[in-house]
Amino acid sequence: MARILFVMTGADHWTLDDGTQHPTGFWAEEFVAPYQIFVDTGHEVEVATPGGVVPTVDRASLAADANGGQDNADALERAVEQNTVLHAPSRLEEVDPSAYSAVFYPGGHGPMEDLADNADSARVLTYAVDSGTPLGVLCHAPAALLAPRRDDGSHVFSGYRLTSFTNEEEKQVGLADKAAWLLQDRLEGIGADFTAGAPWQPHVVHDRTLFTGQNPASSTALAAEVSRALT
Repeated sequence: MARILFVMTGADHWTLDDGTQHPTGFWAEEFVAPYQIFVDTGHEVEVATPGGVVPTVDRASLAADANGGQDNADALERAVEQNTVLHAPSRLEEVDPSAYSAVFYPGGHGPMEDLADNADSARVLTYAVDSGTPLGVLCHAPAALLAPRRDDGSHVFSGYRLTSFTNEEEKQVGLADKAAWLLQDRLEGIGADFTAGAPWQPHVVHDRTLFTGQNPASSTALAAEVSRALT
C-alpha cells in the first residue's frame, strides 16, 4: 500500500481580470474519480491544502449537465459530502513530501487563485521531481507548476511535455475573455512543451515522472497512469 498526497486548492473563488470573484473551488469529478481509483487499488490517500482549510467544491461540477444526468450528479455530491479524508485536510505548510509515494493535484479553477504562486506547493512539487516521485496534475491544477523555480531563477518544469485545460476549452466555458491570464499561455511562457487534445476529450501526457491530464474527462485515465507508475 502506498501513501498518496492530494494537494488541493483552498480557494473558493477565482479573481477575474476586472476584479470580479468567480465562485469556484475544486472540480468534484477530479477528486472523486482519482480518489476511488487509488483506494480501490489499495492505496491510502491524504489531502493537504494551504492553511489546512477544507476544500470548497465548485457547485457547477455537481450539475446534472456536467455529469450525464441527475442521478450521476447526486452520486458525485454524496461522494464529496461523505469523504472523511477530504474534510480533514492537513496544512500544506507542514507536509513532508518524503512521506508519500505519489503526489496528485486535482483541478478546478481554484488552483489558478492560490497554487500558482504558493511556495509550499512549489516545495512539494520540486521534491517530487527531484526524487522521482510520480506526480499527477489535472486540468487547471498545472497552474501550480508555474511556482517552482531553481536557485538560478529557472522554472523547474521548463522543457517538460505536458497538458492542461486549454485556451479553447476556457473559451468554450465563456471565461477566456474575462480571465486575467490563461493557463496554456503561462505554461508555454515558462518553456513547457504544451500539447492539447480535442476539447473535452480525455488527454493524458507523460514525461519522466510527471503525468498531466487536460480536463475533467481525463480524471480516470490520469489516475490510472499514476497508479500504474506506483507498481
